[in-house]
Parts: sequence; C-alpha cells; structure tokens
Amino acid sequence: MGPRIEDMPQDFKASLCLPTTSAPARTHSNGNCSSYTETRHLSVVGIMFVAQTLLGVGGVPIQPFGISYIDDFAHNSNSPLYLGILFAVTMMGPGLAFGLGSLMLRLYVDINQMPEGGISLTIKDPRWVGAWWLGFLIAAGSVALAAIPYFFFPKEMPKEKHELQFRRKVLAVTDSPARKDKDSPSKQSPGESTKKQDGLVQIAPNLTVIQFIKVFPRVLLQTLRHPIFLLVVLSQVCLSSMAAGMATFLPKFLERQFSITASYANLLIGCLSFPSVIVGIVVGGVLVKRLHLGPVGCGALCLLGMLLCLFFSLPLFFIGCPSHQIAGITHQTSAQPRPELFPSCMEVCSCPSDGFNPVCDPSTRVEYITPCHAGCSSQVVQDALDKSQVFYTNCSCVAEGNPVMAGSCDSTCSHLVVPFLLLVSLGSALACLTHTPSFMLILRGVKKEDKTLAVGIQFMFLRILAWMPSPVIHGSAIDTTCVHWALSCGRRAVCRYYNNDLLRNRFIGLQFFFKTGSVICFALVLAILRQQDKEARTKESRSSPAVAQQLLVSGPGKKPEDSRV
Repeated sequence: MGPRIEDMPQDFKASLCLPTTSAPARTHSNGNCSSYTETRHLSVVGIMFVAQTLLGVGGVPIQPFGISYIDDFAHNSNSPLYLGILFAVTMMGPGLAFGLGSLMLRLYVDINQMPEGGISLTIKDPRWVGAWWLGFLIAAGSVALAAIPYFFFPKEMPKEKHELQFRRKVLAVTDSPARKDKDSPSKQSPGESTKKQDGLVQIAPNLTVIQFIKVFPRVLLQTLRHPIFLLVVLSQVCLSSMAAGMATFLPKFLERQFSITASYANLLIGCLSFPSVIVGIVVGGVLVKRLHLGPVGCGALCLLGMLLCLFFSLPLFFIGCPSHQIAGITHQTSAQPRPELFPSCMEVCSCPSDGFNPVCDPSTRVEYITPCHAGCSSQVVQDALDKSQVFYTNCSCVAEGNPVMAGSCDSTCSHLVVPFLLLVSLGSALACLTHTPSFMLILRGVKKEDKTLAVGIQFMFLRILAWMPSPVIHGSAIDTTCVHWALSCGRRAVCRYYNNDLLRNRFIGLQFFFKTGSVICFALVLAILRQQDKEARTKESRSSPAVAQQLLVSGPGKKPEDSRV
C-alpha cells in the first residue's frame, strides 16, 4: 500500500503533477548518497555479518551433540520418537518467530527516540521501519536462559532398562564360538577387538587440536566413502535447500503473487506451514517406532514421502495471479489496438524518478507509479467510519479524467492464496516425513565412536551446500523476474514490480528441482539397502541355524545386526 498521504500534506504536493517544478528539485535521494553515508551503511552490514557468524558458531553444536546424546542413551526403539520430538520442537522456533516478528514490527525502529507528539507514519506506510532489533534481544535472552540447564547434564547417562537387557543378550550371542568364527576370521579374539575399540573411544576425547586436524581429513574421507551416508546427506542437502528458499522468500512470494499484505502472508505461514512441518516430523518418528522399520523400511518411507511431495507440487505451477497493468512498465495485451499505458501527457509534470506512491484507476485496473505519472493535479480525502480514502482528481493521463485511488490495485484472485498455501503445507508435511528416518539411517550406519563426528559432518555439509547458497540462488532467480527497479544513488535498490508468471514458474521450479534431486538420492539409497539386505540374508542362510535361532529369540521384532546399514 502507498503512504498515508492525508497525514503528510508535503508529500501530497511532491506526488502531484506540478508543471512549474523543475526536475532537479523533484529528486529526494541525492542528499543521502554521500561517501560518509555509504561507509556507515557498510559498517552496519559488517556488524550484522559478525553477529550472524557468532549466532552460527553458538547454534551449530546443539544439533549434532544433542542428536548423538539422545541416540546413545535412549532405547533403540525409542530413539526415533525422541529425535522426532526434538526436530518438531526445533521447528516451533520459526513459527513463534513469525508471530514475534509481526508484533515487534508494529513498533517503530527508534522506539527510544520517539518525539513527544509521536510520528505521522503508520505501519502501512512504505517508509515505516519496525523495531526489527527488538526480536533479536528477546530471542537472545531466551536462548541464554534455556542454555543454563545444559551445564548440569552428566557426561554419561544410564541406558534405558530394556536396552541394557537387549544388549546383554546380543553380547552373549556374539561371544559364542560360531559367532567368533563368523566375525573374526583372524586369530585376534573378540575380547581384544573390544578392548581396541574401547581404547579408540577413550583416546578420541583426549586428542589435541593439532592431532584432531591431522586425523579429521582421514575420518572425513572414510565417512564419505560410505554410500548410504553420502546419499542421505545429499538428499538432506536438497531438502534443506528447498526449506531455506521457502523460509526466506515465501512471505515475499505470497505478497507479490497474490497482492496480499505482509502481515497476512506471515499469519498464513505461521498458522498453516509450520504446524504441518511439525506434524510431518512427529508422524515420521512415530511410524519408525510403531512399524519397527529397519534400514530398508526407512529408505522406502523416505522415498514414498518425497514422491508424494513431488506429486502435490505440480499444481502449484498453475495457481497464481496475472501481473498488474502498470503504466509505463507493461503494455496492453488485448487484441484491439490501444495506446500504450505510458502516455506522454505526464512529461510536462517533471515527475520524480525515485518516487513511489502507487495509485489505481478502478475503471481500467491500471496502476500508476505516482499520482504525478497519472497527471493528477489535486487530491481529495473522503472520511469513512473506520478509515479515510484518498482520491486524486484532474488526472490528464487517465481515460475520461476519472479520479484514481491511492494504493495498488487489488487482485481478482487473492482468494487463491489459501489453496496454494494448503498444497505447500501438505507437501512440506510429506517431505518432513523423511526427517527422522533419514537421520536414523545415518545414526545406524556409522560406528558408535564416529557417530557425533558423522552428524557434525552432516550439518557442516547442510550449512555449506544448502543454507548458505540456497537463499542466494532463490534471490537471484527472483531478481530476474523484476520488471521495474527503484533506483538509489543511481543503483538498483529494490524491485517494485515483478512478472508474476515468471516469478511463479522460477520460484516453484527451483523447489521442484531440489525435490527431484532428493527423490533420486533416496531411490539410490533404497536400491543399495535392498542389495545389502539381500547379501545379508544370503550370508545368514549359510550360517549356523542355532545361532540364527538364538538371535531371533534375543531380539523379537528386531532384524539381525548384519541387515542394518
């Protein structure tokens, strides 16, 4: 929406067609283009980069160590459910952040420097800047309080009771002579092997930084050589790239595509998208626990969820609104010959090049960048019960001289935003079904002493390959659909109007591309797991029947250890 001009009579005069005004006097931003101002802007950007870096350093250890901590001390059958709850609660943060952000942005940015009589700007004014920094202070204080209990967690926690009993039975079976012959072809005894593994576990925490740096490349290469780990991480990179693009640009996409306000877009996302994500994560964990899914079952669940997500993404290409007709930017596309939308009648008005105060001709649904571009020379304010409406009259560039209304033209298909977001939410829930099963594939596919490091490597790849480049890729794709840029100091500043069809196709197309990559990775994971399971069954059939029977008795409902990743 345009600025509340009835509160700023000086802006009324600046936006009107005044033939006697010279062009240099209509430019407002030249005073803000000094080198000192640009240096101050760069210093502020540098401070933001440092703050975001510290935020990342503080937040990265929580997920890898927390996931490994839960999986180490929880029962094998309960670990998927606990991890699903952890991921679901983690996703509550962005949902609450949307609500907190919408509340904080209703306060002016200089909340501590407000004049006695207040300011004339309103939240609908495009020049309004909310108190964005206040949300960071509240969130930082909450995180500091929530981090205090971490200091009281023990280094070791007792395993859940059923897990201890199950492991004792498994150890009793593995100590049998038949198991020794099968798993230890060399002369080394299982006891010596166990002592060697325990030694590695005990030595790992005592490594110095230099020793860890020397060992890390070898461990990294050894971990990446595991095909299941590599493919699952690549699929999660694709999903994280999709999530990063959605989280960053979905509010703006809805606002531009369906001509709705930013507050309404954030409200819809907070009420529909994030609850569906939480439900998908929890349901994925429950399915793994209730169905006792092994590696093959987890891979099949991941592939099924992504295939359904891909299927429900197809209608999104066809749900959207056409671009507005903007005078001087777009042209009439009807078959009848009509003059261009950018008439020459406003040339005598000396309209400002950097002005933006959109007005709409309700009879033709043509939008003008400012009243000056419509050739309007006067304005009228009509008071209503709940609000006042501004009209501009004596418009020489409007057909039959009709008055125009302040603000952008309303879209005729804004109601499509709800079914569009419902499909997005459904696809997000189906994609999040893969969250817990994919983590279980990683946790069960590496050695216990390498589990924390493997999860850390996984999150490192997610940050480097997904969360860092994905917003840049999505932003660059969205910028290519801009049809009118606002200029600041002679450079492009912000896009005022987009080609809605290109915007929809490229934004949804990027999402579809990442989903397809995830489907391919999960399909390869399932194929490898089936091959490994087939080889394990063939190997098991050749082993001693007594050992196989004892394994089944020791873990009812459990698959043999050889069939795991």
